[in-house]
Order: sequence, then structure tokens, then C-alpha cells
Amino acid sequence: MPFLTLRPLAGALLALVLASQAGAADAPLELDIILRGGTIYTGDSNRPVVGDVGIAGDRIVFAGQPAQGRQFTARRVIDVRGQVVAPGFIDAHTHADRELFTDDTKARQNLPFLTQGVTTSVIGNDGFGGFDIAAQAQRVRDKPIGTNIAMYVGFGPVRIEQLGEKNVQPTPAQLEAMKRNVARGMCEGALGLSTGLFYSPQNFAKTEEVLELAKVAAHHGGLYDSHIRDESTYNIGLKASIDEVIRIGREARMPVHVAHIKALGVDVQGQSGEIIRHIEAERARGLAITADQYPWTASSTRFSAALMPPWALDGGAKALLQRFDDPGVQQKLRTDIQENLRLRGGPQAILFSAGNPKYVGRTLAQVMQSGDQDAVAATIAVLREGDLLIASFNQSEEDVRAFMKPAWVMTSSDSSQGHPRAYGSFARKYDEYVVRQKVIDLAQFIRSSSALTADTLGLDKRGQLRPGYHADVVVFDPARYAARATYTQPSLLSVGVGTVLVNGQLAIDKGEPTGITAGQALLRKPREGTCPA
Repeated sequence: MPFLTLRPLAGALLALVLASQAGAADAPLELDIILRGGTIYTGDSNRPVVGDVGIAGDRIVFAGQPAQGRQFTARRVIDVRGQVVAPGFIDAHTHADRELFTDDTKARQNLPFLTQGVTTSVIGNDGFGGFDIAAQAQRVRDKPIGTNIAMYVGFGPVRIEQLGEKNVQPTPAQLEAMKRNVARGMCEGALGLSTGLFYSPQNFAKTEEVLELAKVAAHHGGLYDSHIRDESTYNIGLKASIDEVIRIGREARMPVHVAHIKALGVDVQGQSGEIIRHIEAERARGLAITADQYPWTASSTRFSAALMPPWALDGGAKALLQRFDDPGVQQKLRTDIQENLRLRGGPQAILFSAGNPKYVGRTLAQVMQSGDQDAVAATIAVLREGDLLIASFNQSEEDVRAFMKPAWVMTSSDSSQGHPRAYGSFARKYDEYVVRQKVIDLAQFIRSSSALTADTLGLDKRGQLRPGYHADVVVFDPARYAARATYTQPSLLSVGVGTVLVNGQLAIDKGEPTGITAGQALLRKPREGTCPA
């Protein structure tokens, strides 16, 4: 589906005219920028070409070589010989709204993303995004940002608005109100509906409730994106959770997407091959199902979400604290926490990454040792002081490599505080899995980071270097492009990107941020006739 832009397309008319006249042997025409002599991957082809990319305003005029007889000059010619020129990368799953919807001008530049070549960040994932899509877009207009954004309606706010954080089921009237909010978000330009069915209170919803809301998004031409109910053996299991996504896709008749696909925890490590074959069988039957992945063996989530059973989170944080002092639930609480710790590899595999500085940089095992406590007592003691983000080392390297290979898996960061994936996912995927391990080749890395994502999400005229497309472009040094962020130093910017253009404007120039904030909110145009005029 096409998208609407939120400001006039500077130079777009010129770009289209140039494209239509490319065969004419007139006097040279002046462009804004020519990227000269790079190795160009257009995003839709595995074969690079050495040549130039011409840009006028916010559009690409040509990529490779101009049509025979057409001559161009430019106000700025950038020598990119020996560099890779690619479509700006699109991060399919982020939580960048925290930085992009701030009053901090520098934070809104989104430098952790730009310095990797990411020009579009998808937000609202894991069901956390609001349904006030128009208001979010207006905020971008009022307080400009460094990258484009595209937004999902989040199941969490939709449900909480009617039901709070309790483990209850909606009445017919409440469900109708929830449907109206999903429809509102879709009519205001959302990509579709995103859920985080692992997280409370979203995990209190039955499949049928989610399905009814997904049908609303489908009616408007959207897609369904899900942090699945269980990536491990917490409740229904990994395969059954994939089946839930498949059921929603089949019954709602809509494309579906598995967020940050993985096999989490000791019970399911090694199951990547089975899950891949299962998804590919559904694709062969005609279901449009895709996934995204971040290239790290550690996930990141809230400490409470990782170790607390859902029943303990019924009612939110206040209710959880009360249960810590309820003698009647202590044994069940202890048993469930111990089981969740086992699934995640034990207390030594839990690293506190953001939140209370008293704990950040320490593992749960270290907290246990310093407090002379067992794992359950230490967990409860930490949560009494407040929730934290953790890095949870719970995946095998073999599964990460396996999930990276299918042509339907795109790149994402699932960006979060205290985890290096916000600052280095795209750069790490290139340096570690293209260059060092050779799991995928450069062309697949670029396609999975650009064209595949744009096509899946329906980002009109983005994700490829083609005449008339938006000029979102990254230029990187294939010998230097790499992540520097680590689990102990998660906020180091990546290196090797020399030039980034967002909507034709230089956001990174000669390897340095320019301070230009040219990002736009990319609003999906709902299916014709489904929204009020």
C-alpha cells in the first residue's frame, strides 16, 4: 500500500522530469548531489554496478549510469570510489520512540541509527505503540527527527484503555471500543496492529480477542506484527505461538510478521530448523508470513517480564509488590521464578543493563553473592526497588545463524537501553555474519536491511535505489563498517559509514553527523473506502 508524506516533496517534480527525459541529449542539467564511482547495490538485485547516484531534492534521478546522452552536473559531488552505496537501511523493529519523541534536539537526531546507515525506524512494536497515530505524526512535524518513522497501533494501549492491567476479558461493548481505536489508528496512517502477547497485560488476551482486532487492521489494508506469546516454554511453547500467528493470518486474511524471531532458552535451543521449515511450508501454501531478527545471542526485556509469572503481574506493579508479602503465594512464586530462571540459563545469564545504577553492570548471580541470598530472594529484593532492563543470554549462535539465512527474514534491532543492539545491530550483522562468518553475502545483507523491509511494510518508493524513489541512501566502507558497542559498553557508535542521506539531505557527511533532521512520519494510506472522507 502507498504512503503519504508529511511535507512537500522538494525536488520530486524535477526528479520525475529528469527521469522521463533521460534519453535527451540536452545541455547538462544540475542536480543537488552526485555520489560518484561507488559500488552500487540497488536493493532489488544481487549484482552490484560501479557508477554514480544522482539526487535532486528528495528523489533519486539515476543509480548506476545516466541514460545514454544525458549529462548531469551537481552542486555537490561526493567521491565514493571503493565504497558500498545502498538504500538507507530500514529497522523493522525498534523502540526508538523514546528518543524520537523527546524535547532533546540531539537525541532526536537518532545518531545510534544514522551512524549505522539506518534511515527509517519502525516504532510501536511489541504492542507498545499508541493508537494516536496522527498526534505522533504531528509531533514529528513540530519537533523534527533524524530518521523517518513508521508506526504500528499497539495492542497494549488499546487494551489498557478499556481493561486496565487486570487479567479480565472484554465485554462486547469493550471489544467494540477497542476495535474503534484500532480503526482510528489505521485511518490515521498506521502500518497495522502490533502485539506483545508475552507481556502483561497483553498476554491475558485470548487468541479470539486478538483476532477480532487484527481483522480491523486487515479491513484497512494493514498487517499483523507480533512479539509472539512464547519464544520458549513459558506457556504454550514456541511452535504453538508461531501457529497462533499463522491462525491470525489465515482467519483475518492478512500478512503476518513474527517479531525478532528466536529460540529463547535451554528448552528450545536448536529448534530453529523446525520453525523455519514450518514457516516455509505456510508460505508455500500462500500465507504472507515474514520475520525480523537482531544479530545477538542475548535478548533484552524488563526483569519482571523475564522472571515473574503472568499471574503475579495481574494488576500491575503495585499488585506485584503486594504479592511479595502474601504468605499464601510464596511457594508458587518461588517455584515459578526458579523455573523461569532455568529457562533463561540461570542467574549468571541475567545482566542488569539499564535502570537502578546500584545493579547496572552486574549479573543476578553477582547480586546474589554480594547479598548472600538465593536467586529468588535476590530477584524479589531487586524488584522491590524497581524494575530494570536486562540483557538475557538465552540463544545459541547456531540458531542465530539459521534464522538469518531465509530470504523472508529482515534485519532489526529491537533497540533498548543498555543493550548494544541499539547502537550496532546492522553494523554487527555485516561485520560478524557477512565478513567474518560468511553466513550471508553482502547482497542479502543489503536486501534484508532495505528492500525486503520496505516491500513487506508497504513503504512506497523506499528501500531501493531507483529513479523516482526517495533519496534515503547509505555509503559505507566495506573494510571498516563495524559495530563498536558491546554488552559492557553498549553506547559506542558504529564506524565505517561515510555518508547518509535522509530524504535527500545529508545527515552524515564525511563520517560526521550534520545535525540535519530531515526525517518524516511515513503514514500508510488505508484501503480505499474504509475510512471517513
